[in-house]
Amino acid sequence: MMSGRLYGLGVGPGDPELITVKALRLLKGAPVVAYFVAKGKRGNAFGIIESHLNDAQTRLPLVYPVTTEALEPPLCYETIISAFYDESALAIADHLEAGRDVAVICEGDPFFYGSYMYLHDRLAGRFDAHVVPGVCSMLGGVAVMGLPLVYRNQSLSVLSGVLLDTELKIKLENADAAVIMKLGRNFNKVRRVLTELGLDKRAHYIERATMANQRIVSLDEVDPMASPYFSLLVVPGKKWQA
Repeated sequence: MMSGRLYGLGVGPGDPELITVKALRLLKGAPVVAYFVAKGKRGNAFGIIESHLNDAQTRLPLVYPVTTEALEPPLCYETIISAFYDESALAIADHLEAGRDVAVICEGDPFFYGSYMYLHDRLAGRFDAHVVPGVCSMLGGVAVMGLPLVYRNQSLSVLSGVLLDTELKIKLENADAAVIMKLGRNFNKVRRVLTELGLDKRAHYIERATMANQRIVSLDEVDPMASPYFSLLVVPGKKWQA
């Protein structure tokens, strides 16, 4: 029996119309659809594609054991999440070995901070694997805010808010334009660094870009204890007049 094929499908940042034609075709044709989800949640990625599924398709939820990197000792996020990806890869491999194609859906793009990439690392050497790119949240964000991101020969830095403030400051000082992701509890630190560098007036904040509950506010209006995971800060490149 031939093994099934593994598909990593980017389904966009939230707006259900931002899934590509190719991803939609492969999604509808997949016998098994796997998706990441937090405990007790429906999942944003699943919400994007649910209406396209039929009753004959097997749903395979991959339930995160933890959703934050800040854990009390002796718990270790890296150990727990690595074991989760091992187990998820085994569950998907069972279907692939039985000859069933598996589509793993991923919000945004599978290879841009996407959870799918950790399954790809574990399975692509054993099975026929294909990735369909998707619209990532930062591109969805600048589109709805109407912000050109980089002009002419400018460079873009994509940074994690988890970085230490000293490291974040160095990277932002040398950036023509920047997108800062993974805010959450790191928002206060990031805002402080932007202010120290005089970039706070150029920075734009958005939550849940392209989703129905999208929110765009100034930095001063953000509650640092309530900034969600699906939020980002954009410091666009300085405008260049053509």
